Amino acid sequence: MFNKRLKIKAILESEKINYETTVMGWVRTFRNNQFIALNDGSTNNNIQIMAELGSLSDDTMKRITTGACIKATGQIIASLGKGQKYELKATAIEILGDSDAEKFPLQPKKHSLEFLREQAHLRMRTNTFGAIFRVRHSLAFAIHKFYNDRGFVYIHTPIITGSDAEGAGEMFKVTTLPLDGTAPQNEDGSINYKEDFFGKSTNLTVSGQLEGELAAMAFSDIYTFGPTFRAENSNTTRHLAEFWMIEPEVAFNDLEDNMNLAEDFIKYIIRYAMEHNANDLEFLAQRLDEEEKQKPTNERSEMGLLEKLNFVVDSDFERLTYTEAISILRESNHNKKKKFQYLIDAWGADLQSEHERYLVEKHFKKPVILTDYPKEIKSFYMRQNDDGKTVAAMDILVPGIGEMVGGSQREERLDKLTQRMNEMHIPTEELDFYLDTRRFGACPHAGFGLGFERLILFVTGMTNIRDVIPFPRFPKSAAF
Repeated sequence: MFNKRLKIKAILESEKINYETTVMGWVRTFRNNQFIALNDGSTNNNIQIMAELGSLSDDTMKRITTGACIKATGQIIASLGKGQKYELKATAIEILGDSDAEKFPLQPKKHSLEFLREQAHLRMRTNTFGAIFRVRHSLAFAIHKFYNDRGFVYIHTPIITGSDAEGAGEMFKVTTLPLDGTAPQNEDGSINYKEDFFGKSTNLTVSGQLEGELAAMAFSDIYTFGPTFRAENSNTTRHLAEFWMIEPEVAFNDLEDNMNLAEDFIKYIIRYAMEHNANDLEFLAQRLDEEEKQKPTNERSEMGLLEKLNFVVDSDFERLTYTEAISILRESNHNKKKKFQYLIDAWGADLQSEHERYLVEKHFKKPVILTDYPKEIKSFYMRQNDDGKTVAAMDILVPGIGEMVGGSQREERLDKLTQRMNEMHIPTEELDFYLDTRRFGACPHAGFGLGFERLILFVTGMTNIRDVIPFPRFPKSAAF
């Protein structure tokens, strides 16, 4: 069997010594024609391979270059070098894949994140992105574990849909019709989608919520976790055209139940990553500290990464209504001194990221759950409150990010829901399947959506959302 190897992480974490094994990985550095720093992706820590002078052929030595892939067999011994517990004294080295050292983009030096975004096919071999994507894996696993352990059913909702769950209209069209102007048309000149593959206009999903609600009416507790797409022309550090969403939907839950579930969920998955990726998070915390030192004193974060994560998992989230939040913002010095780009002057304003971050980072200095928003700025499916002005919505705001979670108690009353859809000009015939859940055994229910990449931003301390997904999709970019 060719792949009879030990992972570097297992070797470095073991107390075992003086045994023969095989490792495989990619060369980070090769110095003095004798010491190879090898990494296999299981950890940021390399293992040193010691190739005694004269033990390998000149041809093999020449091929040990940065980026090359090798197989090394030898004895695990105690290391005399600083900062490493063990090393492998090689008895045999095989080159599995050559690398032209002069052309290899990831030279042994510090690279900017901007440069590495252009090398997304290789950047996972760096310490920063190795740590980020191992944390991403752990968070994804923790999501499934959290819901599975609580008896939720995992539902795969469609990627291609015929409805717009958010009523936003910023969607990617899916079609097999020709794009050269020869597509069949209706009498009014519009495209005749009856001739298309699905016989109707379809798009990539912006949310699995509507289908999730259908499943909750059978299983009570369900969740979805999959890719979603927004054709929003946003070139910001917080937006992607393709991103992943976690969307639980729970029958018999009201708004308070929804808030409790979301807070427990966020704390659980962050705690899981802290327990299982301690080395990666420590590396990212040190990286962030170095980055913070380059900023002016007044722009530096008050907490380090690990301190911030501990603070979140150990704190009760502050809960307040939109109305209370508007009052705080309107009376704040930030607003009075016109430091906000968007000044708050009246109830009904749609809160911007700067307002959300002010509440979290300046006023409360902890995560915040805002509830009971004006119905005019929220989606049609949110349950209308008795005041006739607000809906049973909730957003969870966190430091450095702003909104991470958006959710609500859903409107289960058929008459109220159809009235709201008509007011917002949402065609009820397209969503007749959705209205059926209100016609046949409706019940109170609630759910939320959490943007996975925004969660990873928060946990890793990264500042650009393009750095926490392997191959980011954004306006004018679909590389790799």
